[in-house]
Amino acid sequence: MAMTMSQNDVQVQQKEGEEDDQSISRSDSGEDSLDGLMTHRCPLTPSLSPRKRTTSQSKTEPPLLRTNKRTIYTAGRPPWYNVTGTTFKEAFVIGLCGGSASGKTTVANKIIEALDVPWVVLLSMDSFYKVLSKEEQELAARNEYNFDHPDAFDFELLVTVLRKLKKGKSIKVPVYDFTSHSRRKEWKTVYGANVVIFEGILAFANKELLKLLDMKVFVDTDSDIRLVRRLKRDITDRGRDIVGVIKQYNKFVKPAFEQYIEPTVQVADIVVPRGGENFVALDLIVQHVHSQLEKRKLRWDISALASAHQGQPLPETLSVMESTPQVRGMHTIIRNKETSRDEFIFYSKRLMRLLIEHALSFLPLKPVTVETPQGTVYEGKRLSGKRITGVSILRAGETMEQALMAVCKDIRLGKILIQTNHDTGEPELHYLRLPKDLSEDYVILMDSTVSTGAAALMAVRVLLDHDVQEDKIFLLSLLMAEMGVHSVAYAFPKVRIITTAVDKKVNDEFHIIPGIGNFGDRYFGTDAPSDWYESDEGMDY
Repeated sequence: MAMTMSQNDVQVQQKEGEEDDQSISRSDSGEDSLDGLMTHRCPLTPSLSPRKRTTSQSKTEPPLLRTNKRTIYTAGRPPWYNVTGTTFKEAFVIGLCGGSASGKTTVANKIIEALDVPWVVLLSMDSFYKVLSKEEQELAARNEYNFDHPDAFDFELLVTVLRKLKKGKSIKVPVYDFTSHSRRKEWKTVYGANVVIFEGILAFANKELLKLLDMKVFVDTDSDIRLVRRLKRDITDRGRDIVGVIKQYNKFVKPAFEQYIEPTVQVADIVVPRGGENFVALDLIVQHVHSQLEKRKLRWDISALASAHQGQPLPETLSVMESTPQVRGMHTIIRNKETSRDEFIFYSKRLMRLLIEHALSFLPLKPVTVETPQGTVYEGKRLSGKRITGVSILRAGETMEQALMAVCKDIRLGKILIQTNHDTGEPELHYLRLPKDLSEDYVILMDSTVSTGAAALMAVRVLLDHDVQEDKIFLLSLLMAEMGVHSVAYAFPKVRIITTAVDKKVNDEFHIIPGIGNFGDRYFGTDAPSDWYESDEGMDY
């Protein structure tokens, strides 16, 4: 009855990099072609610094687990909201407990591989050791600090992080350095997933933590095997000496296992003897998780999105530029299928510039007085806020960045890539690059066209999860369908929606009618890649 599966102990990668550089990408996604962050400041802001452009030098590694069946994303998230913007059911959380070096991470990786679900997060309790005082640091250096005692862990932070992760929120995980016994300055940013696997020696030792676990698995491995593994790991990977490791094991590790870890086997739903070699137990775990995921499954219903708001008046948060003869003339040119690419780009850029200028008029201003060269006082206005950040939804939204930079000096830029899951039709976040400290910024979210609003919904949710205030988000698009306007406004009633025109209909393929066609293809002179979920015009269901 043994389950057939790979024997490789594949390490799950979750290296998100710094907050301003989070990448969840396929190995062939061409990440190097994506621009770094650029900084340009709006002229309404008080700074008088010279124009500048900076590029982030941060690099990321895609957090992937490749099996013989498929590539699994071990960070990122599935669609966690429905057509009204409310959250789907929570992630399924598996708790893995067991003694030090019992093989918990190996079991976790083999569960992930056998589950074969696209979005998984592996959270280790080792990341949540407390920050040591100077005296405790000295004890640790002499192998006299008890890292296996419950007091060594920051359970308050751990519970907070796991609770948010279970709800699909973005979280920050501390990075612990076992060589220096300290937390590093940088923290990893991790997103929710279908399945969260949490592993640690004291995973079952806290009552609040137990409430968050949907399934509790205890990995039971012989004490001699655990000692040999610990010796190898601490000497090879953590720079310890053999005398110190054995001293620490006898003084702290073994007594802590007997007092705090072994008794928690009583709360376990499944006990796995021999760890990762017990294929029967692993098969039972995988079958149960699959059945639970099937019960929790909710589909992104594009037809419901299309019909949810038919016949409703356009929302007050929508602002459509006045259809002057100039604006209508430019629309005539870019909508014409016979327009050359050069003409299409030229008039699209002109329209984008007008759209950006129109959008800036909605920013709150405060009165300010300045002295003119003639020595008199002028009563003027200045931006009432910290700063403006532009975020483009790749690929087509990136075309609007030049217009934004042309009118806003030294503005910061971020990018979001959303692609379609062809099996489910669901939008999925695959690449994210945002500047730091967005919570007080006004964010101009850019996409060339918005049809269903699916990509815009996900992008707004990403910004909210990065603590951007909803009423400080401005969604800009050259053309929108009424359906997309209603969807965004219903889900996020405080988001300001600004466009140059709104068309009433979408066809059976959810393309705007009469529309512009696929904006990205016409602008870049390309054929649409089958897996791009760029502007809603380019969706491929």
